[in-house]
Amino acid sequence: MSDINSILKETGAMLEGHFLLTSGRHSDRYFQCAKLLQYPDKAAAALGEIAEKIKTDIASKKLSIEAVVGPAMGGIIVAYELARQLGLPALFTERDDSGTMILRRGFEVKPGQKFLVAEDVITTGKSSGECAAAIEALGGKISAIACIVDRRSGEEKINWPLYPALKVQVENWDADNCDLCKKGLPAVKPGSRKI
Repeated sequence: MSDINSILKETGAMLEGHFLLTSGRHSDRYFQCAKLLQYPDKAAAALGEIAEKIKTDIASKKLSIEAVVGPAMGGIIVAYELARQLGLPALFTERDDSGTMILRRGFEVKPGQKFLVAEDVITTGKSSGECAAAIEALGGKISAIACIVDRRSGEEKINWPLYPALKVQVENWDADNCDLCKKGLPAVKPGSRKI
C-alpha cells in the first residue's frame, strides 16, 4: 500500500502558495502531478491502488471497461499507466483550435465501447466531463472516472463512479472572493489550460 501524500510531497507535486487553477478558481494548494508522473515507478505506485480497486470491481461485474481515455495534458500519462496496469488500450482527447475537447490522431471509438476517464487532478470535473462528452459524442459509454487527486469542495458532482488515489479538502475561492487576493498575494498559474 503506497502513501499518496508522501509520494506527492517527495516528488514536489504538492505545492503551497496562491494559485490560479485551470477552473478559474484560486487556491492555497496546487497539485502539479507532472512532477510525480516524471517518475514511472512512483506513478505506477500512486496509480496501483486505483488499478487494483478497478480490477476487483471488474471481476465482481460491478464495472465494465474496454479502454482508458485521458484529457490532454494532465490525463495522458495517467490514462497510459492505468491502461498498462489494467491491460487495456489508452487514448487521449485534446483541445482543437476553438478549445473544444476532441478525439483525433487516428483514435477510434466503437459504438457502445466502455471507457474509464483518467485524470491527474479533479477540482470541478470540467476537463473530465469534456473528455467524457467527446467520447460519448462518438458513441462510446463512460463507465467511471479515476484520478490521482480528487480536490473537489463537495458541491461539484461527478456523474460516474469515481476512483481517486487521494481525496483532499483544499481551500479554493472564486476569483472575486479570494482570501489570498484580499491579502495582496500575487497568484501563480502553473496549469496548462488558457483561461
